[in-house]
Amino acid sequence: MREKIMSAPTPFYPSSDGKPMAETDWHRKLLMELLQIIEYHFREHDDVYVSGDLLIYYKMGDNTKSVAPDVFVVRGVAKKQRGTYLTWEESHTPDFVIELASPSTVRYDLTGKKDLYESVLKVQEYYIYDPRHQIQPHFIGFRLVDGVYQEIALVNDRLPSSVLNLELGERDGILGLYDPTQNQWLEPPEERAEQAEERAEQEARTRQHAESELAKALATLERLQTENGN
Repeated sequence: MREKIMSAPTPFYPSSDGKPMAETDWHRKLLMELLQIIEYHFREHDDVYVSGDLLIYYKMGDNTKSVAPDVFVVRGVAKKQRGTYLTWEESHTPDFVIELASPSTVRYDLTGKKDLYESVLKVQEYYIYDPRHQIQPHFIGFRLVDGVYQEIALVNDRLPSSVLNLELGERDGILGLYDPTQNQWLEPPEERAEQAEERAEQEARTRQHAESELAKALATLERLQTENGN
């Protein structure tokens, strides 16, 4: 009897690990703001992928080998929607990672995850930040140098990122991103919208004032012409 040849089952890579997106409202709000700020900053770069809390699978055929960074950036891959990130299909691992830590996660962030990002995924820059300042230090960054993480030194109270060409630091007590080429902080979407609305209102007030002054000048000119005509 001819034996049946059974093919190996195709591995399934779930898009969720069943864990919550963030521990607290502070973590969730900051995560969303960082994603939106970085996405907007690289909006014109088609080969910069920005994501967060997305499962990254790093060993083909083994769906237990995964990690979901809070925020990560990959250069050199297409900017598109993904359900999961499979490193062997993308041929790129993250270049930049931020983990938003807490007392319950910091030990793993500084050991297991740090080893994974350093030795397996070769993440060029890895930052750990505690939004509630419950751990010390509450903000630290590492850069891969000759295959080994070295702590990034503060410059003007900020940690420079060579991957993003930006600087990470606290603004009003919360993590933000600073553009040294423009000498300004990158604003979250809500603040950009508010500033745009304020500018529009100011421009409208300026226009109304100019129109009012022009009307007054025309009225004065007309009066003078009438008086001279008499």
